[in-house]
Amino acid sequence: MQTLLQKVILEDNHSFACRYYTTPNFETTWHLHEEVEIIVITKGYGTVMIGDYVAPYNPSDVYFIASNIPHWFRKNNQCKIGEALVLQFNANLFSDFLKQPELKHIDSALHKNVAFRCNGKLALHVAHQLTTIEQAKKTQRLLLLLALLDKLSTSKEISTVTKDFTTSANVNPAIELVINFSFKHYLTNITLEQAANIVGMSIPTFCRYFKKNTKKTYFEFLQELRINHACRLLSTTDKPILTVCYESGFNSWSHFSKQFKAIKAVTPKTYRNHYKAIG
Repeated sequence: MQTLLQKVILEDNHSFACRYYTTPNFETTWHLHEEVEIIVITKGYGTVMIGDYVAPYNPSDVYFIASNIPHWFRKNNQCKIGEALVLQFNANLFSDFLKQPELKHIDSALHKNVAFRCNGKLALHVAHQLTTIEQAKKTQRLLLLLALLDKLSTSKEISTVTKDFTTSANVNPAIELVINFSFKHYLTNITLEQAANIVGMSIPTFCRYFKKNTKKTYFEFLQELRINHACRLLSTTDKPILTVCYESGFNSWSHFSKQFKAIKAVTPKTYRNHYKAIG
């Protein structure tokens, strides 16, 4: 797919960016940038793609995304407001300072090709720290950022979502069309021929190209979109699980159940019960 190289704009007298992005500025395409990113979703629901990771996102979700890992946060409902508090900084911001023995763990963490989700108390802490940094001035901004990076590089409350992900910079801009097409029609019976036609490729060429750039087959991508839709229905409605199956683009209960457990590592019923327990 097309990977947009995004330029992060810094304010005067700032060495890193920390700001809110609200609709229409929240909306982006599949993009990457040299800066490390820490993002807190503050409004809206949708689907997040980070490298080869695809999952639903919700308010209060927190992600750490290393330099040059492509990502995209796409709203479920394009008429709704999306918003995130985003901190972006160059991994070499502190330069040789992080080579000191007491700080080498931070330097190591910043130069790994990895993205992870923050969980539990860590997610709450990161959200609070970003809010504080966004309002802080001068030296205090850097001190708060350094303390936050120390916390992130030592915490166990993280879930790795992708690592060692690379993408080609020389890609056909038209292929992003198939991603938009998929988001609009993944609940229908999309064929490989339809997807390949969107980008003007033969089916074999499209299959090779899609997997090269996303590290998964096109049908694996579609299955993840459909399972994520099922997760939203299971966690936000009381619809029977069989109804959820059919409304998520599956024609077979056995296939849905098998795919759900393969992607989420639990059954649909267990997933729903978990959300009821924490709700």
